Amino acid sequence: MKYMLLINAGAVGANGGAAECTVEDWMAYDKQVKDAGIFVSGESLADLVTATTVRVAADGARTVTDGPFAETREVLGGFYVIDVPDLDVALDWAARCPGALGSGSVVVRPIADF
Repeated sequence: MKYMLLINAGAVGANGGAAECTVEDWMAYDKQVKDAGIFVSGESLADLVTATTVRVAADGARTVTDGPFAETREVLGGFYVIDVPDLDVALDWAARCPGALGSGSVVVRPIADF
């Protein structure tokens, strides 16, 4: 079954990346996921603190604002899609992710199969 691991940074460093892990941490995790044969896809999003948000009201009016700023301080930093047997295995891989360290979090969502 495929699961998406949504990586949220709770703290952003001066370089715009997750403050509580290093590039080497990410490279090691990326290698582990690929070596395990569960990697489907994944990307790191550029510059965690910049984005544009679009909202459309019931009347069709569009509001565009700078930033990914929802009702949370976390910033979506990237994702992995993995193909594993079940949720328990997906949770194990999420716990290994550098993005889960400290104030970060990894949201695990099953991919719908229509």
